Amino acid sequence: MIQSLYRFLIELTNGRISSLILKRFATSRLSRVIIPSFARVYNLNLMEMEKSLHEFPTLHDLFVRKLKEEARIHDPHPMSVGSPVDGVVEDIGEIGETSEITVKGKTYSISEMLGRQDALHKYLQGTYIILYLSPSHYHRIHSPIAGEIIDQWTLGKKSYPVNKLGLKYGRQPLSKNYRRITELKHQTGHLAVVKVGAMFVNSIELVHEGRKISKGEELAYFTFGSTVVLLFEKNTFKLAPELKTPTEVVVGTKLGEIITSA
Repeated sequence: MIQSLYRFLIELTNGRISSLILKRFATSRLSRVIIPSFARVYNLNLMEMEKSLHEFPTLHDLFVRKLKEEARIHDPHPMSVGSPVDGVVEDIGEIGETSEITVKGKTYSISEMLGRQDALHKYLQGTYIILYLSPSHYHRIHSPIAGEIIDQWTLGKKSYPVNKLGLKYGRQPLSKNYRRITELKHQTGHLAVVKVGAMFVNSIELVHEGRKISKGEELAYFTFGSTVVLLFEKNTFKLAPELKTPTEVVVGTKLGEIITSA
């Protein structure tokens, strides 16, 4: 009953028109009046922002704000893997031989998430990490490791919520939502950074140019809160023992290390 009601309400509010209305408001000068209250309600850290609140012309500009250069620190060790975003580690686990993972009691297909069989086989029996961003979080996405961007592609159209209720009652948002995938090659294997769109606003902007990327370099940004799923190739990644769920992390927080020998 709850699941049916939830899905019904999402269908009502997740149409193209409602998304467009929200997007137009967030990018309009009218939205500027709610910036102070938004910052207060979501307890934004004003000290780490590159700009002051009064310098943001729209709510959208606040969503995609940049931080001061020294606000986030990356582990200098070349094999360490840093969090690509500020957010909450919602789930960690192993990708099954049949490409399935279980999150909040719901089964997801990595095959469907990636949409490409040629990419899928590398990640079977590897590790996945799910990072959720709320509207309060910094929305820019950084590379968790140094490497080479070997491919990027886009899938999906609509987006359902990716918060706890969305993961529990939604229509498999991690593998059906609008998403943009970046596949990286590092020293010992591959890593897929799956950027999953959030409800209302399907906006994931890619900003990195070129194939080579350093750890901590900016890859993309979300217009609204959403989720990033990291997929590591089998026998290439060792999880940091202190990393539990749920855990709040920021860009550069050590998630684990790349394994240099299997």
